Amino acid sequence: MRFIFKINIYIYIYKIQMETFNNYSEEQIQKILQNYKNKRDRENKYYHDVTKNSEDFKIKNRQRAKAHYETVGKDMKKASYQKNKELLSAKALYNYYKRNEKIDVFKEKHQSKYILLLESTIIN
Repeated sequence: MRFIFKINIYIYIYKIQMETFNNYSEEQIQKILQNYKNKRDRENKYYHDVTKNSEDFKIKNRQRAKAHYETVGKDMKKASYQKNKELLSAKALYNYYKRNEKIDVFKEKHQSKYILLLESTIIN
């Protein structure tokens, strides 16, 4: 959140400079920036203290999230899983052998999966 806030301030400064072409004094620019910062702080505080805790907001937010998951999220998760399917199965197999304290057997039987895990830095 802070990072975005800092970027917004820099964008705001740039816009002021471009629009005014140095028509404002340094004090006026500082006042404008301070007003902007105070406004952002007020909005942030209002969101965290009032808006976020209201039942109406929670219901609407859940509906929005559910609609997003049903339209886009399922496909994104499926694509992500298909992309990482081999890595996930290798990791699960490694964890099985690790639980049973047979990592040496895993290295011998499943060399390609072991190399894949080493390359992906899941194991050292």
